[in-house]
Amino acid sequence: MLHIQQYVKASSLDEAYTLLMKNRNHQILGGMQWLKMQDRVVPMAIDLQALHLDEIKEQDDYIEIGAMCTLRQLETSPILLKTFGTLIQDSIKDIVGVQFRNTATLGGSLYSRFGFSDILTAFMVLDTSVVLYHQGEIKLSDYCKMPYERDILTHIRIRKENILTKFLCMRKSATDLSVLNFAIAKTETNYRIAIGARPKRAELVVLPVSYDDKQIEEALSHITLQDNMRGSKEYRKALVYAFVQKGYIALQEETTCR
Repeated sequence: MLHIQQYVKASSLDEAYTLLMKNRNHQILGGMQWLKMQDRVVPMAIDLQALHLDEIKEQDDYIEIGAMCTLRQLETSPILLKTFGTLIQDSIKDIVGVQFRNTATLGGSLYSRFGFSDILTAFMVLDTSVVLYHQGEIKLSDYCKMPYERDILTHIRIRKENILTKFLCMRKSATDLSVLNFAIAKTETNYRIAIGARPKRAELVVLPVSYDDKQIEEALSHITLQDNMRGSKEYRKALVYAFVQKGYIALQEETTCR
């Protein structure tokens, strides 16, 4: 059972960060969907609800999303749909249920960099950066490789570009965690492929627009796949190659329709 000894609604990011750093067991509150399932004592829970971090804003060159935006806000956002197609919506729509997605937050999902995360994989194929209060702006693909360091994720920024996208995943049953998830994006200069639930964190592969079978074989060989209770390494490898082909065909068809 989760026990919270003290609750503070921060009035500024500076206050929130100062309180967070006072004790390694202090905790920033997101939607608490995973935190509440833990058996632990939290000396201080720090709430960011008053800091206006729950907005999706369109700027000239990028989309900025506050860390306190819920997954449901992302799923239903006309701005994200217009700019990036159904990629983000497709990566969210099967996560548990609407009640869960109405409270789970973007910050809670991305800060933790869970290996099973569907939305982490989707955002990896976009030109996405995370904005941290102390460390500043970092490319999401670099952030995924970094060790955990106590900080506050305040926003993500996604650069606008001419892009086609597709998200695919395999689940044993509806709303279950993915056995493997996959996102692909085609830009004017390259293909970006992200593979997650391997079962580790998503990894990104970048290929030229005119890639051949040998190049993709070489690129995918560097993605480490493993066994776990949801699937074997061999099964995940077969899914990767099936998703590459399916994703490529889907983007080619979309290109033809434009």
